[in-house]
Amino acid sequence: MVNEVKHVKFSGRVLIVGFGSIGAGVLPLLLRHIDMPASNISIITAEQRGKEEAAQYGVRFILEPLTRENHVGLLDKLLRSGDFLLNLSIDVSSVALIEYCAARNIKYLDTCIEPWVGGYTDPNVAPGLRSNYALREAALEIGRKHPNGPTAVLTHGANPGMVSHLVKEALLHIARDTGLKATAPQGKAQWARLAQQLGMKVVHIAERDTQVSKTPKRVGEFVNTWSVGGFIGEGSQPAELGWGAHEKHMPPDGQQHDFGCRAAIWLQRPGASVRVRTWTPRQGPIHGFLITHGESISIADYFTVKEGEQVVSRPTVHYAYHPCDAAVMSIHELAGRNWQPQPDWRIINDDISSGVDELGVLIAGHAKNAYWYGSVLSIDDARRLAPYNNATSLQVTSSVLAAMIWAIEHPNEGVVDPDDLPHEFILRIMRPYLGELVGHYTDWTPLYDRGRLFPEDVDGSDPWQFKNVRVM
Repeated sequence: MVNEVKHVKFSGRVLIVGFGSIGAGVLPLLLRHIDMPASNISIITAEQRGKEEAAQYGVRFILEPLTRENHVGLLDKLLRSGDFLLNLSIDVSSVALIEYCAARNIKYLDTCIEPWVGGYTDPNVAPGLRSNYALREAALEIGRKHPNGPTAVLTHGANPGMVSHLVKEALLHIARDTGLKATAPQGKAQWARLAQQLGMKVVHIAERDTQVSKTPKRVGEFVNTWSVGGFIGEGSQPAELGWGAHEKHMPPDGQQHDFGCRAAIWLQRPGASVRVRTWTPRQGPIHGFLITHGESISIADYFTVKEGEQVVSRPTVHYAYHPCDAAVMSIHELAGRNWQPQPDWRIINDDISSGVDELGVLIAGHAKNAYWYGSVLSIDDARRLAPYNNATSLQVTSSVLAAMIWAIEHPNEGVVDPDDLPHEFILRIMRPYLGELVGHYTDWTPLYDRGRLFPEDVDGSDPWQFKNVRVM
């Protein structure tokens, strides 16, 4: 089935910026599905990690950090018009790279929008400007300046990225199962109207990672199934969520933006300090961390319906992430250190003994209450499907592959969100790498079993209003 995944020819060069767990995992997929010689791929990175994997495939490996001062000169030596910059780095400004590519006709893709090193936690920058909302608005502004420029796909990993396509597919399932006769939507306005017709109020990006390492976490060590630096960075940003039109009460420390699309709010707390209730099919009710992610903003923006200037429909959207148990312990320790990172970091991969990454979207508020649709991928299946991947990374790397193929075939689309891409195209490429793609309806709500141990004054008239935020 993997061999049947779409192939595309590309005559340009590909530069991979950053080569951590996602870079190492995506390289064999690129060489499997994009027809180009390995000699046309280069890697530039700040760390030695991954050098052996690059050498195995005959890919040039350059150990040189990109900085605010040197990035233009270094990139000029490695890229030319028609090439592709795949940004998988941390601590390198995505906006700076997008600007560089837009001016030189170079295609671009990243899995998150990063600032320059230290930008997530700089106390001299207002929290609202350290948000993914602000970073996305800066990237979209480049697109407005270059409306027919080279394609630059923002934030297209598993989430953000894949989950935007899962939302669309799930809406079609809900429409079918509730008897709503609707033609397949074409474009943003029609998708937003479909969501409004169905009564979609809430989208949780609900993820539970149960992968377990053979080596227990040590004190003073941060353990994760993907980038530790990336997780610490986004976990230290303000918690963010798309803010639904149905919401009646702002969280006590909720803040609104005074610029841009105004589809999201932020909280005066690090995302990794906030827990939210959610649900996944295998685990049932869980607590997840409200980590800021680009999809919380782009999905809310995409599914906004306005009448004139009045917003009449928009879902509340947020990430609800329960990482692997070792990462949960690492976050507790990180918070206890007042968000000063542990001295030792470890990404688990070859030493994972068992587990599954259950990643999907929980769409709620419609006639059948809530519907979870997503990927259930085990470590055993991930290893069988692609080298250098675990269950978490393969959901990301297959999404990167799919969006790169789309960008190569659509080279002049300017700056685009994942939601702007055709979901059938992306999921068709990804599906063989996702384990089981499953859908489950549930009668669970955030108020389920509340007040069992202690009485609570809870208004249950609308269980999908945002009442489930809790501080760790």
